[in-house]
Amino acid sequence: MSRKDEEEDYMGDLSLFLPPEIPDPPMKISKKTSPALPPSKDKKPKPQNWQEKRKIDRELKQREEDQHTLAKCESAIPPSNVGFKMLQQMGYKPGSALGRGGLGRVEPIGLEIRRSRAGLGREDPEKEKEKKGKLQFEKKRRKEEDLRVEFGVRLKSHWRNRRIVADFNKAKMALMQLENKEIMEPEKGSDEENDGDEKPEEEEEQVITEEDLLDVLIKLRDEHHYCLYCGCKYESMEALSANCPGPNEEDH
Repeated sequence: MSRKDEEEDYMGDLSLFLPPEIPDPPMKISKKTSPALPPSKDKKPKPQNWQEKRKIDRELKQREEDQHTLAKCESAIPPSNVGFKMLQQMGYKPGSALGRGGLGRVEPIGLEIRRSRAGLGREDPEKEKEKKGKLQFEKKRRKEEDLRVEFGVRLKSHWRNRRIVADFNKAKMALMQLENKEIMEPEKGSDEENDGDEKPEEEEEQVITEEDLLDVLIKLRDEHHYCLYCGCKYESMEALSANCPGPNEEDH
């Protein structure tokens, strides 16, 4: 092509006028939005230290030795034993006691295996701790039992006193009716007299003993031939004595 043709065809290649393409930046994945993996259920056991492993192996070995020793102690001495043969030559019979006249021991002294460093006069720390725990539990149980018994006695006494007061009031009212006296009913305060904020004063509990109740019951029987617990008045003292079992509630 000539130079003139190149100048005329300079608009033919449009790619020369387009901006260069810029690639998109890579997307960043946020750590916060990343899905969390579910925790593994099968957790591997924590590896033991060599000291802990050695301690466990030593305790296991000691336990096996103790069981083996106790099993040997429970079995009887075989007749082939040299010491057993010597005892037989001196007149010992299996199952009999040692010593002259059979006054010695029949069973050998029991063996107690001690693995602790405590002295001979002291119990094993583990057994001592267990014994102390049992004593504390027994002391707590006895204390709870004593409190339960005391509460039952107090509750029974409370209801007994209330019963005595109720019977005394009934006997007193019956005596007043038989003597034709006017019965004074306790006045009840109206709601208008008491303000909404103020609370009515609590009445003091009436202290009445069994002797007070018995005095009123005897007076009803002697003067009016009336028994509170029978609920009727007899014609004479002879009829009262024949039909009424007694002046107390327990007699009925």
